[in-house]
Amino acid sequence: MSDLEQILRDYLSLRRSLGFKLERDGRLLPDFVAFLDESGSPVITVPLALAWAKQPTTATTYWWAARLSMVRGFARYVGTIDTRTEVPPLDVLPHTRRPRQRPYIYSDADVAALMAVTHRIRDPFRAHTYRTLIGLLASTGMRVGEVINLDRTDLDREEATLTVRHAKFGKSREVPLHSTTVEAIEDYARHRRRRFSRPVSSAFLLSLAGSRLFYKNVHSTFLRLVEWAELSDRRPRRPRLHDLRHAFAVRTLTDAYRAGLDVERQLPVLSTYLGHVNPSSTYWYLSAIPELMDASARRLEDSLGELP
Repeated sequence: MSDLEQILRDYLSLRRSLGFKLERDGRLLPDFVAFLDESGSPVITVPLALAWAKQPTTATTYWWAARLSMVRGFARYVGTIDTRTEVPPLDVLPHTRRPRQRPYIYSDADVAALMAVTHRIRDPFRAHTYRTLIGLLASTGMRVGEVINLDRTDLDREEATLTVRHAKFGKSREVPLHSTTVEAIEDYARHRRRRFSRPVSSAFLLSLAGSRLFYKNVHSTFLRLVEWAELSDRRPRRPRLHDLRHAFAVRTLTDAYRAGLDVERQLPVLSTYLGHVNPSSTYWYLSAIPELMDASARRLEDSLGELP
């Protein structure tokens, strides 16, 4: 192990002990250290940091800047140990605003189609697992990682809630569930107990090995489900797992308009439900679909009609 490899381990361990997850840094910075080793440099230099950051030549400038930002944080730490270290200046590949990819807003029929094609998965239990996963994402708006990280003890059947622990920014929250969602996940729990009387993991959703699901496997399986459901060619883009969260936010707001609720008061509620610190984060998930525009237009017409 090189000196920089050990220093990187210490750096990640220290920052994680302070509450930072550093999942992306933990995946990419070892590659940066390997890049330095291959270059024959025992120290971090600005030219090498810039060369590594721009390695994916087809990536956006936002991603280049994000990669360099990870190196910058690591270099500051290394600089306290090795004074030869060069920290990339802030004006080199400055952070630009992250481009927003237009999400695909699922219809109820799309979700039903995805859940229906899970029967094509050979193992019935695995099919049930993915059917439950998609149903939870669509009905709660939870992040994919939050669903994967659920434990069996996180379900409160009496209160009809799920406890999301150690979510983004280390926060936890309770997610209220519809009665039909509770019935669906209890049904999955019964099948899980029959399949694994003594599971090796405390996870709520299990793989065929009885362990917690891996995101990489979930993502690849989801892509197959999208193809089987004939949703691959949808516009403006191929549906993503994370788009189920966008769809939940948009549908919730649309339902609020149709129910005649005060939408301004509902936004903080939706933000809390999604695990956002404030409503401004929730706006990222909203898209102007026809149903939402129609509902808001009707509300405006009704308001104007009441004026003297």
